[in-house]
Amino acid sequence: MTNSEVLGVQTILHPVADLEKAKPVYTALLGIEPQADSPYYVGYQVGGQQIGLVPERGGHGDTTPVAYWHVTDIAAKIAEVTAAGATVRTAAHDVGQGRLVATVVDVDGNVLGLLQDPQ
Repeated sequence: MTNSEVLGVQTILHPVADLEKAKPVYTALLGIEPQADSPYYVGYQVGGQQIGLVPERGGHGDTTPVAYWHVTDIAAKIAEVTAAGATVRTAAHDVGQGRLVATVVDVDGNVLGLLQDPQ
């Protein structure tokens, strides 16, 4: 049935209006300093998960956290979920160093993230 193995939810991205204001809240919540800290991404590694803060894009981006399911073949997984009724929200694209991400929307409007790390 599946062409792409699902490795589980390992990344959750939280859109924030102001990274500098959000960073202390998440640092206090998680009890650690971020491992990545840039103007476009602040990331924490906690309990085997990547918790990331991303800036809202002028009100046109996500307004709720998106869980990213790590997969071994993002193209195959997109084909599988769209055949099952999901629609592509953002096509697979490289976000740096060969990491591919995409989002799809399920039949109820939930945004599902897909992520493939380079192999």
